[in-house]
Amino acid sequence: MTNTWRLLHTPPSNGAWNMAVDEAILEHIHHGESLPTLRLYAWEPACLSLGHAQSFKDVDMERVKANDWEVVRRVTGGRAILHTDELTYSVAGSAEEPVLAGGVLESYNRLAQALLFAIRELGLPVEIKEHDLSNGQPAALNLNPVCFEVPSTYEITVNEKKLIGSAQARKKEGVLQHGSLPLTGDLTRICNALIFIDEAAREKAANRLLERATTVETVLGRRVSWEMAAQAFVQGFEAQLGIRFERGEMSASELSRTEELVKEKYAHPAWTERS
Repeated sequence: MTNTWRLLHTPPSNGAWNMAVDEAILEHIHHGESLPTLRLYAWEPACLSLGHAQSFKDVDMERVKANDWEVVRRVTGGRAILHTDELTYSVAGSAEEPVLAGGVLESYNRLAQALLFAIRELGLPVEIKEHDLSNGQPAALNLNPVCFEVPSTYEITVNEKKLIGSAQARKKEGVLQHGSLPLTGDLTRICNALIFIDEAAREKAANRLLERATTVETVLGRRVSWEMAAQAFVQGFEAQLGIRFERGEMSASELSRTEELVKEKYAHPAWTERS
């Protein structure tokens, strides 16, 4: 049976607006006012997003401001990501939605299969690496502020390097999963947004990141456009998950709620700057 989902392409936007949109969509799905949604988007200006429980003390605001970047906090977990030169996806739907049912690992695995299909469509020899995190992550990784250095279950890798970082939140309103596919650029830029004990530690972190993560352009030796990557994502979700997409727009109610959430939450220091 084919499920009908909404497909949203929203213009590149700032971090607070991007995060508010995803929560507004989830609320509207919960109230039966919107279809389950795959949203594909980008960030302008570049923005450091922190995981839900990550300390704001990880952020070097002096360097962030010097680079004209922003900082936002996600509702999803995980560690810091610098969003620039990437395709970001969000999946929002009810916990009863077949694709999202069954708990975090089961739904995460289903979505990983769609992501795997999508990236292979772009010509990358990706695979899914399963990590046994049943005993928790090693202490060293718990202290690591950089998302793309930390292994997660069912992560998408290429040549043993992480390619897509994803995180999921299951709330009373439903399920929200975020993920980002770095298309091009220098992944080590994130090290200029975070606190390190000294410059040697910053350089070491940058080198370690390049050993453990990569971009589409680095693997293929050529650039892939945002539009081409977005189309591959649609194909992957349709092929692997039995979804039929209807290209849509945000409703007036979703846009109104987004603006409220920007002011009340995502652009507010009480949310963003938690320790």
